Amino acid sequence: MKRLTTLWLALLLLLSMAGAAFALNETPETGGPDEIPVAALPAAAEEVLAGQVRAKACVLMDVNTGTLMAASAEHERLYPASVTKIMTLLLVCEAVESGKLTLNDVLTCSDTAAAKGGSQIWLEPGEEMTVDDLMKAAVIGSANDACTLLGETLAGSEAAFAAMMNDRAASLGMEDTHFDNCTGLDDDTTTHLTSAYDIALMARELLGHELIRRYSTVWMDSLREGKTQLVNTNKLVRYYSGCTGLKTGTTGKAGCCVAASAERDGMELVAVILGADSSSDRFAGARALLDWGFANFEIFTPENDLSLLQEVTVNHGLIRSFLPACEKGEPRLVAKGVGAGVTKRAAYATETDAPLAQGQPIGKIVFEANGETVAENTVYCPEEIPEIGLFGAWKLLFRAFSREN
Repeated sequence: MKRLTTLWLALLLLLSMAGAAFALNETPETGGPDEIPVAALPAAAEEVLAGQVRAKACVLMDVNTGTLMAASAEHERLYPASVTKIMTLLLVCEAVESGKLTLNDVLTCSDTAAAKGGSQIWLEPGEEMTVDDLMKAAVIGSANDACTLLGETLAGSEAAFAAMMNDRAASLGMEDTHFDNCTGLDDDTTTHLTSAYDIALMARELLGHELIRRYSTVWMDSLREGKTQLVNTNKLVRYYSGCTGLKTGTTGKAGCCVAASAERDGMELVAVILGADSSSDRFAGARALLDWGFANFEIFTPENDLSLLQEVTVNHGLIRSFLPACEKGEPRLVAKGVGAGVTKRAAYATETDAPLAQGQPIGKIVFEANGETVAENTVYCPEEIPEIGLFGAWKLLFRAFSREN
């Protein structure tokens, strides 16, 4: 009797699958949740931009998420002066991390590098210096000769290195940028231009390399066994709490510029000031933007509550049910205090139809605060679940028959 019952059940399953195979349109589809708009960030700091930032262009960007927090004339193409060196330093950091250079490599100064004007450490043709000391000179002292020697070493010439800089800029989406050199000297060029937004992009990329902080957070250092003193051109390193860098620049064409970064409570921001009339204006503007950002925003990481996940029943599948998985939430920028009031809910159907692909989204965990969506983490099927079909039904029938025998 037990054997007969099992065979009858398997046969009924086969017949039901056959009916499903020829009447698929009769099976209602299980729809996912509607798309929910992401909650808006607080309004831009117009009062800060109008009252405290005196410059041709500015940007405040969150380093972790790339969120543009405040901006004015952010895509206007302007001369960047030595802020250019952010790209030079990015390429050097990448070369060190890839093994193309080491900090202990000793480089020999060329005639071209030694002839660079502007800020410098007065390298002599044929003088030898380590990559580590050249990085100190470039970051802390904004030395044009050190930057040129580093660029020549990586590319063979300053012109070839400028081409590398432009290629890297394109890869970062810096659409407003063209570099003619690695230093930012602009006496003999009208095309060495970028924007506050593009500078924020490359500053964010550079800050992703821990190596740069070895230099950009230092107020004073020295070279040549103490004979050459270095004082950071970025005064915020000394006077602004949490400052992590990054680079200043000044020429007659560019005015006074700075890309200033700082980190507090796990949030790192970069403020870009271009075309200020004075050095005090650029630092005051950067400080005002950073102060406003830290006062009004925080980083929220949407961490999943796995107790919200319930088993999903699968119709017509080789697997009858599964426990869904959920993607790890990425940190995001929210208004100050929002993170403490976030609630979580699961938004997905607990019944669906086969087939399902591995990783197929089926819904979301939604994070909400004050009636608005702060974040959404995708809920997905952790394994492939084929539709049972006629072949699968016959297979189940065969297995049932085999067990009975």
